[in-house]
Amino acid sequence: MHHSREPKRLLILGSTGSIGRQTIEVVRNLNDARAGENGESASSFSGSPMFEIVGLAAGSNAVKLFEQARELGVSNLALAEGSDGLPSVPEGAILHTGPAASAQLIEDMNPDVVLSAIVGVAGLPATMAALERGIDVALANKEALVAAGSVVTAAARRSGAALLPVDSEHAALWMCLNSAPEGFRFPPFNAGEHVSRITLTASGGALRDWSKEELAKATPDDALAHPNWAMGAKVTLDTATLMNKAFELVEAHWFFDLPAEKLCAVVHPQSIVHAIADFADGSSVAQLGLPDMRTPIQYALTAPSRPRGLVEHVSFADCRELTFEQPDRDRFPALSLGHRIAREGGTSGAIVNAANEAAGRAFFDRLIPFPAVYELTAEALDAIGTSPLRDLDDAMEADAEARRFVKRSMEAYASTSG
Repeated sequence: MHHSREPKRLLILGSTGSIGRQTIEVVRNLNDARAGENGESASSFSGSPMFEIVGLAAGSNAVKLFEQARELGVSNLALAEGSDGLPSVPEGAILHTGPAASAQLIEDMNPDVVLSAIVGVAGLPATMAALERGIDVALANKEALVAAGSVVTAAARRSGAALLPVDSEHAALWMCLNSAPEGFRFPPFNAGEHVSRITLTASGGALRDWSKEELAKATPDDALAHPNWAMGAKVTLDTATLMNKAFELVEAHWFFDLPAEKLCAVVHPQSIVHAIADFADGSSVAQLGLPDMRTPIQYALTAPSRPRGLVEHVSFADCRELTFEQPDRDRFPALSLGHRIAREGGTSGAIVNAANEAAGRAFFDRLIPFPAVYELTAEALDAIGTSPLRDLDDAMEADAEARRFVKRSMEAYASTSG
């Protein structure tokens, strides 16, 4: 990170979603605490705030975006899906619309940090635009590293920008790896020889204890009943199939340059331990915390410092048990795709990411049963095959091809089972 100037200028992409809203909460709290230290009332910002939100971007929720803009006094806005029926733009605000709006906002504002929480491959161009300009990116968008990890990390390394993980597991892993002999480093970096392996924990999702027969009958409502985390429908389904964990292993591979054989996952129903790093000397370092996204969001923005946050500590005296078990690869085979993507590289991640998203949508539309989400995704990778990933266009092409494959398979599926 290269910016010492205060306050840090922050641009939030995906400000109306769950991560975006929690980021605003975190920033408010940090700024209030700073104002309080300067002996002022918490609401007055005459003390230099830690962060200044200089721009907000959303997908299609114009009402919420404009409300945030008024509340935060932000006048530079972007909306990916601009339409004719927009509410009136806040007075004095500049609104960019269309698919390139976020990237345009980055160019106009040249912020210190971009928080990228736009869901899907739609978030890729803006993430790349920031990294290419040497702007640090706090990354909450899974697809960026899953679909185009080699291209994204290469851009960060070329410009010297940091890729800050905004995900409980990768933030946790980053904290664990900070105890390595090299000392504190900003990703992407190579975890090093003395790291024998890393383990990410999985809650196991809503269907953790279901038998294979029961899984075949699982409905969308069943898959969405997540016990520990409040998330959007797609991510909740991905935690139920364990595809989410496969993707997180791929992200760990790119953030910390870890080979496939060093990537592990265990099921940990309590969601208190988020990641573990095993070092060559036989010791393991783990990160623990309540399942709350505001912790990793804050760490991404303030690391290596740890100012007071919004999340309570785990009460270990009341913590009766923390349990860990091997994921059942027979019932939840998706995990193996994570290792396969880490080994094969190229377009494999883009194919799996897109096929999984398309198959997930088909499941929500009740067109296919739950196990078929994984089956269609694996079939897409086998059928299309991995090719080299030279740039973002290759990733987008593989993405489109995978979606076409799922659509064709679905039509065939409907005609045989109908």
